[in-house]
This record gives sequence, C-alpha cells and structure tokens, in this order.
Amino acid sequence: MSRRFTPKVVTANDLFKGDVIYLTEDDTWSRDHRDAEFIEDEAHAEIRLIFASQQAGQVVGAYLADATTGPDGPEPVHFRESFRAKGPSNYPHGKQADQQLNA
Repeated sequence: MSRRFTPKVVTANDLFKGDVIYLTEDDTWSRDHRDAEFIEDEAHAEIRLIFASQQAGQVVGAYLADATTGPDGPEPVHFRESFRAKGPSNYPHGKQADQQLNA
C-alpha cells in the first residue's frame, strides 16, 4: 500500500548566494518560506520539482519538502526545514540580519 501524499513546497539553495530559497506560484524564487507555492497534488509537485531542477544556472539541490498551511502561508513541518527557513545560526546575517533591521 502506498503512503498518502502530504503537501509540499519546492526548496533549493541560491547558486550564487547560498541562501535557502522557495519556488513561488509565479515561477520565481523567494527567500521567505511563506511565499512558497503550497502543493497539494503529487503529480503537480513532481512537475514543479522538474521545473526547479532545470534551473541549474540559478539554483542547486532542489527538492520537495513537507509543509502545512499556516496563517501567513506555508509553514515547515520538520525541524530541518524550520531550521533552514530561519537562516544561518552562527551569527546574524542573511535572513536573520534582515529581521533585526525590521524589528
């Protein structure tokens, strides 16, 4: 018996900056997990992953990550994805520095 499909987002790393990025519905990449396209259909998820994988000049390591709906958009399900969504943890830079500026 096959497992039931769980909703996903497409994630990768920006080839030039290394930042974690997410594929949006309009075929762009965002550094904010909440902007990611929330995919509830397995076939559509595979198509989106193929699309992301074909952008070798822009992204690296594209894959499907489990997600759930949240009040502001998709939210990570697993610890690893929550960690990736928050940005580097060794000192404030990247996403964390942006959050401090907006606080």
